[in-house]
Amino acid sequence: MKIWKNVCYLSLALGMLIYAVPRLTIGEGLTLPTVFGVVWILFALTIIAAHLHRIIGVDEAKEEELKQVRRLARHRREQWLQRQIRPTQNNGK
Repeated sequence: MKIWKNVCYLSLALGMLIYAVPRLTIGEGLTLPTVFGVVWILFALTIIAAHLHRIIGVDEAKEEELKQVRRLARHRREQWLQRQIRPTQNNGK
């Protein structure tokens, strides 16, 4: 499901880039429209690269490591909270 979403957004970004590049005024020196066109193209290429990165799945191992770290952190927080709750319960008796 997530891959199809990324493929859809990738195709939309490619379509926008293909549609817009011929209409952008680039190559007229350092003017405001040229700067806008270059920044817009770089932004579109960054979006395309991000979606390709997600589709190819370059960082699957890194995501698995992050999940393990999050699980460990959650487990440690739960243990810390249990230690904080227990002394207050014993003092009330």
